[in-house]
Amino acid sequence: MSTLLFLYIGGGLLLSALSIPLILGKIPPNGLYGFRVTQTLDNPDLWYPVNTYAGWRLLAAGLGTILAALILYFIPGITLDAFALACMCVFFLMLGIGLGQSLLFLKRLAKKETNKEE
Repeated sequence: MSTLLFLYIGGGLLLSALSIPLILGKIPPNGLYGFRVTQTLDNPDLWYPVNTYAGWRLLAAGLGTILAALILYFIPGITLDAFALACMCVFFLMLGIGLGQSLLFLKRLAKKETNKEE
């Protein structure tokens, strides 16, 4: 089970590390890395704030995965399957919530941009 613990911690650290440049606004619009939807790729005024917002959610998913893996690892009698499934559920739940929040943020921001142009 310790191998899975290290994999989940490593995955959480990787997500956290990938989120930092997004949070800091260091990644310009591109086709490989970031919150890449048509609206953000076409408009740098949307790209940077949406990627900052999404970066924070990605950081939360990474740190949440690490925390869940550490807590679950020390539960007495937890099976390998239960540990792996619970960690995976925490990861996907946090990632899904972050994605949903980021899409809603994009929608609100795009609406403001449209109203500003009128």
